[in-house]
Amino acid sequence: MGLFSIFSKKQQKEDLNKGLEKTRQNVFSKLSKAVIGKSKVDDEVLDNLEEALVMSDVGVPTTLKIIERIESRVARDKYLGVDELNNILKDEIEQLLQENNTSDGEDFDLPVGSKPYVIMVVGVNGVGKTTTIGKLAYNFKMAGKQVVLGAADTFRAAAVNQLTIWAERVGVPIVSQGMGADPASVAYDTLKSAIVSDADVVIIDTAGRLHNKVNLMNELSKTSRVMKKLLPDAPHEILLVLDASTGQNAIEQARQFIAATEVNAIALTKLDGTAKGGVVIGVSDQFKIPVKYIGVGEKMEDLQIFNRKAFVDSLFA
Repeated sequence: MGLFSIFSKKQQKEDLNKGLEKTRQNVFSKLSKAVIGKSKVDDEVLDNLEEALVMSDVGVPTTLKIIERIESRVARDKYLGVDELNNILKDEIEQLLQENNTSDGEDFDLPVGSKPYVIMVVGVNGVGKTTTIGKLAYNFKMAGKQVVLGAADTFRAAAVNQLTIWAERVGVPIVSQGMGADPASVAYDTLKSAIVSDADVVIIDTAGRLHNKVNLMNELSKTSRVMKKLLPDAPHEILLVLDASTGQNAIEQARQFIAATEVNAIALTKLDGTAKGGVVIGVSDQFKIPVKYIGVGEKMEDLQIFNRKAFVDSLFA
């Protein structure tokens, strides 16, 4: 590993630690209150721990699952001191993320044999979808990949303009037909352009409307169908972008989008501005869809590949 790579990994770790600071303080201030004056893990400690996890937006179903696992360990080991609780909780959360196929990657690599690799990005307006696309493009470019963007959110002029600004900022080509154009046509032209230019990655923006799931599903299905005419297995990734700072509302958005389309990857943005980072654990557990990217700051480098071990280590740092 080169010196630059070592520096980069160190910087990523520092950014992750800083990004999760509010969540870490939120969880452990509550956890400290849960165990104060206690020498062993008893029912009262578990009740307080349950409250701490729920308040950190882990979500009730996932919290109950974690508590049940800890109860099993307490019953099996007979006596567990509260000083062991952090390590037990850390183990159980990491195990839960592993069971849910959550990423343990580090770099912006692409699967072998999928060129161009097509990512269709979905999510409601305001969650940081366009910013996430821009940061994805930047990180793939820094990893030596050729990237093409497609402005298929044609229902808002602002969406097309914002993505164009990001494309110019990152220095990657964009295919756009302006507001009111057929989204599927934009996606088709984007993929066609990428194939001709031998690009590695295609990132397609889509409309963020949820008020009519039937229309949304039909639109996304049509966009996928049209791209398959050029590349039968496109899109390879349907990436749902969620705003972590909205907590349980992010879980509800995930539920609706997953019902409307075949989401197979999740990006959680704005972790640096919230104490609700526990939603990462809840989203992963409730939907069994990998959290692939997390946003931990404003810089373009602050969109990171989600690594479950690094995440849990930072949460318990």
